[in-house]
Amino acid sequence: MAARAYWTGQIRLALVSIPVEIFSATKSGAKIRFNQIHEPSGKRVSYEKVVPGIGPVDRDEIIRGYEVSKGNYVLLEDEEIEAVKIESKRTLELVQFVDACEIDPLYFEKPYYVAPQDELAEEAFIVLREALRKAKKVALGQLSVRGSEKLVAIKPCGKGLLLETLRYADEVRKGQTFFDEIDDGKPKKELLDLATTLIDQKSAPFDANEFEDRYSDALRKLIDKKAKSKSGKAVIEDVDEPGTGGGSNVIDLMAALKKSVDQKPAKSTGRRKKSA
Repeated sequence: MAARAYWTGQIRLALVSIPVEIFSATKSGAKIRFNQIHEPSGKRVSYEKVVPGIGPVDRDEIIRGYEVSKGNYVLLEDEEIEAVKIESKRTLELVQFVDACEIDPLYFEKPYYVAPQDELAEEAFIVLREALRKAKKVALGQLSVRGSEKLVAIKPCGKGLLLETLRYADEVRKGQTFFDEIDDGKPKKELLDLATTLIDQKSAPFDANEFEDRYSDALRKLIDKKAKSKSGKAVIEDVDEPGTGGGSNVIDLMAALKKSVDQKPAKSTGRRKKSA
């Protein structure tokens, strides 16, 4: 089945408008999701809307509220919320261009593919793509969709463009507060050289296919095994945790680094796995 466009409209660069379609670049169905089940009956658990001290309430008695202090809410009617929603415009105006390295990875949220809407849009689309590539810049704009406005960045991606939604400044925590107590002294040169050598030895081009989610793989195997089993009993297998063979937690950092650098790389026996 053909992918459904997340957004259809025009990218505007000054007086040039380019009809485009935007598609999600990620698949939510790849993750395993669970439902809560009533074990004696095997039926799915449903949820009632309940107010403490009152009990179940009707849906038409429920409105939305924003907590301004503990237990105190500003109540908002649906009509009031609708009134402040941003009009869903069909134009994404590129208002600024920045170097890609200027955007901290903390701000990136979700990726989307951008493609020209039809053959007539291709020429202008290709010009924009190649101009961004030549200038080594990322385009910024704000996309109005479903009543809200998202900050977005657009850059070349193969023959197309990649749009990434960005978090606004007030959505990102400043990491420095978590790092205040870390010593800012320089490490010993020999230790630094050994660590750099180890990094060089293990450096390679990034390929996402080289990594797999071991947790999801194990869950799928467990689900298949349980689905085929008629007993319904728990299937639990002990898994040895790496590095639990006892011994002291005190590490001779110099010796550990030297041993790591001198270790011969193991021959590849298949794809590496990514821990969840």
